[in-house]
Amino acid sequence: MLNIKKIIILFSMLFFLQGCLVFKSVSYEVNLTDTKSGAVSVDIKDIRSDAMDSSGLEQDKKQLFQDMLKSDEFVNQMKEEGKNILSRNLYVSDGKLNGTVKFSFNDITNVENFEYEDPFYFVTLEPMDSIISTNGEVVISENHRRIMWDKSIKTLKFEMSSTDTEDSNLVELVQYFDQEK
Repeated sequence: MLNIKKIIILFSMLFFLQGCLVFKSVSYEVNLTDTKSGAVSVDIKDIRSDAMDSSGLEQDKKQLFQDMLKSDEFVNQMKEEGKNILSRNLYVSDGKLNGTVKFSFNDITNVENFEYEDPFYFVTLEPMDSIISTNGEVVISENHRRIMWDKSIKTLKFEMSSTDTEDSNLVELVQYFDQEK
């Protein structure tokens, strides 16, 4: 099942690789070209580091600004997972560092545990996961939350909250963004 921690880990693999980077929310927009293939835009809001020392912060900055943002290794790793990177970038909005990764896929199951069982697409989450918004229908049970979309919907969207980024122990990375350009 997909839960917010798995999304954080997944996006860390997608964009950051290191587990010390956190963010306020993550949103997915899956645009289907047929029942199994399409393209995805993953948007991350308010990226910060929870590094406890300068060495950890330097490692987080390297992973974010060099390895995941610019390296071919990242693109090749994602390709092995069935995700063909179309673009990846960081940007500042409202004084916060945000990121976007766009990729295409040939199998919807390569997109963060999405499933297709005619006539529905769905993603299953943990009961405690916080869904901010979706254009699907949320079904809540004792053991999980599931977002479901009828197959007639060609753009599947949802946004989830992740971390309270107002925690004073988190380092805002926006201050390092201009230095890394």
